[in-house]
Amino acid sequence: MKAVLFEKFQSAPKLVTVDDPTPEPHGVVLRVAATGVCRSDWHGWMGHDSDIDLPHVPGHELAGVVEAVGNDVTKWKVGDKVTVPFICGCGSCSECHSGNQQVCLQQEQPGFTHWGSFAEYVGIHQADLNLVALPETMNFATAASLGCRFATSFRAVVDQGKVSAGQWVAVHGCGGVGLSAVMIASACGANVIGVDLDPAKLTLAKELGAVTVLNGREADVPETIREITRGGTHVSLDALGHPSTMTNSILCLRPRGKHVQVGLMLGEHAAPTVPMPKIVGQEIELLGSHGMQAHRYGAMLDLVASGKLDPARLVGEQISLADAPQALMEMDKFRSVGATVITRF
Repeated sequence: MKAVLFEKFQSAPKLVTVDDPTPEPHGVVLRVAATGVCRSDWHGWMGHDSDIDLPHVPGHELAGVVEAVGNDVTKWKVGDKVTVPFICGCGSCSECHSGNQQVCLQQEQPGFTHWGSFAEYVGIHQADLNLVALPETMNFATAASLGCRFATSFRAVVDQGKVSAGQWVAVHGCGGVGLSAVMIASACGANVIGVDLDPAKLTLAKELGAVTVLNGREADVPETIREITRGGTHVSLDALGHPSTMTNSILCLRPRGKHVQVGLMLGEHAAPTVPMPKIVGQEIELLGSHGMQAHRYGAMLDLVASGKLDPARLVGEQISLADAPQALMEMDKFRSVGATVITRF
C-alpha cells in the first residue's frame, strides 16, 4: 500500500510503498477513505510523543470501510462504514470497565502507538469496543474530522465543561478544535466568545455561532472578556495548547468558573506556569479533556442528524496523500482555516 512515512523525527516524511496491514484477532483493517491532518500529528513528527517508534506512519483522524476482520471480532463485517476515536481502549483495565476508554490505562492510538492512517489501509485494535458506525448520509471527509477535533470538543464542552444555556463560554484558539467548540457550545445555548489571532478564523467563528470575537493582537484578552461578560465566563477552553492561551483562559473566568485544557501542551510547553492565586482565591476548576469514548458518539451523531450540529462546515482544504508530507510539516504555522483532510489516495 501507499503510505506517508518518516524515518527520523523532524525529517521530511516521504510517500512510500509498504506492506498492507493484517488484522489482529481482535481488530480490523480499514480502507482509509479520509484522514485529517492534525497538530497532534505534527507533535508526533517533532518527537514530542514517547509512544512513537521509528520508522512511523502518522494519522489518527480517520474514516473508512472495513476491509478485513479478525477472528474474534463479532460486531463488524467487511463493507461497514466506520470511524474510530483517536484513543482506543484496551477493554480490560479499570477505566475501560467504568466506561472511560478516553483515559484507558493501556490505551492505543493509531498514528502514535502503531502505524496510522496516512495510508491506504490502517489496522484498528479491539474493534468491538472502539469502532463507531457512521450514518450513510455522512461523507467521509466530515466523518474523518469527528475522531479528534470534533469529538474532543464535544466531550470538552458537554461532558467536562457541562456547558448550559445562558452561560458565557470563551474559546481560545479557533483552529479545528476551537471552531468545533464554538459550534457545540452555541448549540448548547451558551454565549460564546471566540479568540484568535487570525481574522479569517474569527470570521468563521462568528458564522458558527460566536456572539462576539476578539483578536488577541488587539486586546487585553482576559480584561476585555471580563468586561463583556460583566465578571468573567462560566467556562473557558484553551483549544490551542500554549502557555499564553492557557493563562488567558484561566484569567478570564468568573469565580468558581471552569477552565478546560483541550489543546496539547508538549515539548517546551509541557510544564507551564499557572496563575495559582486566581485558581485558589476564586476556586477555579481545572479540567483536562482527552478525546471521547466510542459509546458517547451516539449523542453527538444524533445532534448532527437533527441539524443542530454541522461538522461538515468545519472541513477545510481537501488534499491528496502525496500532499500530506508538506501539510504535516506546516501544521505549526496555523495557516489553514478548518480541518485539512486527505481524501485522495
